Amino acid sequence: MDRDFGPDLELAHEVADAADAITAPAFEARAFTVSRKADRSEVSEIDRDTESEIVRRLRAARPVDAVFGEEHGVTGPTDAEWTWVIDPIDGTSNYVRGLPVWATLVALVHRVDGPVLGLVSAPSMNRRWWGVRGGGARANGRPIAVSKIDSVHRAQVSVVPNRGWRDLGVDRALADLQFDAARARGFGDFWQHMLVAEGAIDVAIDAVGLAPYDIAALVPVVEEAGGRLTDRVGRRDHLSNTAITTNGLLHDEIVNRLRPPVG
Repeated sequence: MDRDFGPDLELAHEVADAADAITAPAFEARAFTVSRKADRSEVSEIDRDTESEIVRRLRAARPVDAVFGEEHGVTGPTDAEWTWVIDPIDGTSNYVRGLPVWATLVALVHRVDGPVLGLVSAPSMNRRWWGVRGGGARANGRPIAVSKIDSVHRAQVSVVPNRGWRDLGVDRALADLQFDAARARGFGDFWQHMLVAEGAIDVAIDAVGLAPYDIAALVPVVEEAGGRLTDRVGRRDHLSNTAITTNGLLHDEIVNRLRPPVG
């Protein structure tokens, strides 16, 4: 893997600025319509317009790279070594309801090594996080790092329970974790994982049913801040449908707590 990520990070910021210029004014004006996709999830024309603009800019700047987005799928070479994975609005349900917890996610993913650059831009929260392999993680330009908490009983956790966890048979384990922790909240979507990267909370457990564009941009930020992001069985896999982030010290215990019961 031979690539200077400096220009890629600059490009990620540029496309995030362009996305913010579309998403933020529409959010404040409530000037959009909403429909349902085949999976019944919400989508607006702002999602589609934002992704189209991001894809246009990425394809113009990096024609040999592919782009994979939530709304339009894969654009560019199908055998590309590098793929930009994007979510124009992570937290569309929040966006639609007027909650300011939503963001544009931009990741650069290597065909073998996975996510190596991630940027999360949340203009309504006036926050932007990014991480680059070997270059650390930052929030609004400030270096960030995970916490040093090494006990669940002293930890602050964020959990997003859904039917998928119940179907796996671990809903009781999720409840027990929240009772055992010092404090439990449900911040949801990208934000809880960025809070882990900042050291504000210690564990974040997302809903079952995620997609690569929900996860890829989070990985470099959390890892470069010193934490871990894996699926529910402990694999570093942005293609999984689950995501657990921790400060690293608590990770193995959390994964073990969430193993489905035997028999």
